[in-house]
Amino acid sequence: MTIPARTIVLATGNAHKVEELRAILGPAVPAIRLLGLRDLPGPFAEPAETGATFEANAAIKARAYAAATGLECLADDSGIEIDALSGRPGVISSHYCTDGRETGMTREQRDQSNNQRVLRELEGVPADRRGARFVCVIALARPGEQEVRHFRGVFEGRIGLPPRVPAGTHGFGYDPLFLVAPDFARTGAELDPADKNRLSHRAQAASRLAAWLATGR
Repeated sequence: MTIPARTIVLATGNAHKVEELRAILGPAVPAIRLLGLRDLPGPFAEPAETGATFEANAAIKARAYAAATGLECLADDSGIEIDALSGRPGVISSHYCTDGRETGMTREQRDQSNNQRVLRELEGVPADRRGARFVCVIALARPGEQEVRHFRGVFEGRIGLPPRVPAGTHGFGYDPLFLVAPDFARTGAELDPADKNRLSHRAQAASRLAAWLATGR
């Protein structure tokens, strides 16, 4: 396939993330073509996310896919930190129900089981102690270079109390549990996609990335 002069690969197989990042980055940097991994011949081996921080895991993925594709690559690592759980799930957010292990569950099964575990562990915790935040770190790596650029975003809120949550049909992951600050009136899954693309942790990290890319670097 013919690759334009400035192409950046969104190194994820998660269609939701590709859609969100394209919606945010596309208008800001129209001269850059954004491709997902599914747009390239592949297949690509998924690197092991062995880092202890969002920054480390994002860098691992960005470097690995830049080397595999020969193109600039963006990779993000994101998750939710819950105050009453001492910051868990953190970097194992996507596999919290299995303590970070990949067991072959579908994304939908994982989401449901992760949410059930969080609600179970927060039973009896009052609303004012259920503070939480989504964190996203986007890493940009270029083939043949060791340096990785990091862009971080944080989305504040709290985990709601049942039966108010889970609620909403947009979003994915913990969105149906997450009441958005400062008014805690809507869950992340109840936000209109345009609002989420403006407010979310991924939106904030991507906006910082877009501003940096817009300088021509």
